[in-house]
Amino acid sequence: MPEPTIVLSAQGLQKSFASPAGPLAVLRSVDLVVHAGESVSIRGSSGSGKTTLLQLLGGLDVADAGEANFLLPGRGLVPARKNLGKGVGFVFQNYQLMPELNALENVLLAAQVAGRPAAAAEAQALLESVGLGSRLRHLPAQLSGGECQRVAIARALINRPSVLLADEPTGNLDEATGAEVMRLLLEVVAQRGTALVLVTHSREFAARTDRQWVLSNGVLSPA
Repeated sequence: MPEPTIVLSAQGLQKSFASPAGPLAVLRSVDLVVHAGESVSIRGSSGSGKTTLLQLLGGLDVADAGEANFLLPGRGLVPARKNLGKGVGFVFQNYQLMPELNALENVLLAAQVAGRPAAAAEAQALLESVGLGSRLRHLPAQLSGGECQRVAIARALINRPSVLLADEPTGNLDEATGAEVMRLLLEVVAQRGTALVLVTHSREFAARTDRQWVLSNGVLSPA
């Protein structure tokens, strides 16, 4: 059998922040490899550095040391920081939707930011695939929390990323809605071959991923 394709690779990631007592180490030489189509969860207490790690993996922040790379079709593994928005899709806890744009426009905006024009038909198909075919013209204020997160998932997929980075995507949702969003994320992995890196406090949701990790004292270890 052929070796599974690596879509995300991090080696020796280190990150510290200033504090009154001196530099506070948040990440200590973190290594992580994620393959196409697999789901990976990262748990840890509040302040353990989970969000910081996700931002480094996606190129939203710069590491003090080490490097993060993700798969860009046609180019192989490329530095995350220099290719922001091209090979990774982000799903945030608070949705990060533009309030003045409707669901369809929010999805299309992500394609425009990445520098690739996307047909409205593609964005509409994605929204239909997450159950929002009747909500295309609704503003975020007219949508429930679960519906807003579905828009965010469609937006994360519009640029056909190799990996989705999801930062507490169920954190603002009730239990039933959170379970439905989690089901949808895992369904995306299964159907599209897109990898998922999930940061979550939920042991239950973490247990549903293919591999589970825990971040503690700046060290990433198998759960």
